[in-house]
Amino acid sequence: MQLFDVYPLFDLTLVKGKGANVWDDKGNEYLDFYGGHAVISIGHANDHWQKRLRKQMRKLPYYSNSVHLPIQEKLAKLLGKVSGYEDYSLFLCNSGAEANENALKIASFHNKRKTVIAFKGAFHGRSAGAVAVTDNPKIKPPVNPDDHVVFLPFNDSVALEQAFSQYEVSSVILELVQGVNGIYEPEPDFIQLISLLCKEHNALFIADEIQSGYGRTGKFFAHQWAEVHPDLITTAKGMGNGFPVAGVLIAPHIQAWHGMLGTTFGGAPLACAASLAVLEVIEKEDLLENAFSIGQYIMEQLAELPGVVEIRGKGLMIGIEMAIPIKEMRNKLLYEHFILTGNSSNQNTIRLLPPMNITKKQADKLIKAFKKVTE
Repeated sequence: MQLFDVYPLFDLTLVKGKGANVWDDKGNEYLDFYGGHAVISIGHANDHWQKRLRKQMRKLPYYSNSVHLPIQEKLAKLLGKVSGYEDYSLFLCNSGAEANENALKIASFHNKRKTVIAFKGAFHGRSAGAVAVTDNPKIKPPVNPDDHVVFLPFNDSVALEQAFSQYEVSSVILELVQGVNGIYEPEPDFIQLISLLCKEHNALFIADEIQSGYGRTGKFFAHQWAEVHPDLITTAKGMGNGFPVAGVLIAPHIQAWHGMLGTTFGGAPLACAASLAVLEVIEKEDLLENAFSIGQYIMEQLAELPGVVEIRGKGLMIGIEMAIPIKEMRNKLLYEHFILTGNSSNQNTIRLLPPMNITKKQADKLIKAFKKVTE
């Protein structure tokens, strides 16, 4: 049996990681400015993260949600404290797509409606409900209809108001930074309008923080820059630093009933241990401040380089749009300067999503390499 073909692959076989560095099977060391799709939040093989996982492995690696698991309650309490959402409840699951899937379901149960507003350029996942609100026809099979979804232009307040007057809206789902599309942020006024219209029309605002959450933009959640409180917040990638774990934060006015949601592996003790470790490191090392300050430094240093059209983003969620396609540039960064970067659906945009404890010295190495490949 062979592996199913999923992504185009670099000619690179990774075997080890530590901090912001990874090593291939030939012993070459690389600086990781992609973090495996923004997943590595506190560094590869973080010591505290490993310690927490080993401790839990020795105690109780797994049990289902048919019993009380104190580590789940400990995670919910700490996540509430660190994020500022202590009055919300937490549904634990396994992936970003699953989190978004359940958020859409919660909203529909809440108001008994099915129309969802999503936005052009959005990516919310590949499962049935998540792919329906994703703006990419190539990955939508016929079995996943999206006739209940209204796609609106990004940041278009007039179109948003018109849609609310035309449809009985169940929910609005918004990436707080469009990652796959090339790092595009909604305007604060637009986010606030979504929140206001949802309240006025008994719809629910779903903030997709799968990629932008857990401190990457310099606030724990990116929507906090706009000073709003969504009804549902989905989180995943950076939550476990590589261990599969995700969640939906649910506002107190949304009522649940037994059987409304369910999961076999969601919230397993090992997943909770990994996520607790991430929160503890974020607090101890002040990684929100580090993400914001190092990100600002990188963007300022790269902004004036030849061929740079625009730099977008906040904190360590950065999109660098070049005047030409970036494939050759990424190859040079990887094979000549040993730096991993990410691409996007925009063929001219490089994404930078490094661990949030990246150092200024490591940022300078990236900047130096960028200057070389743009000469």
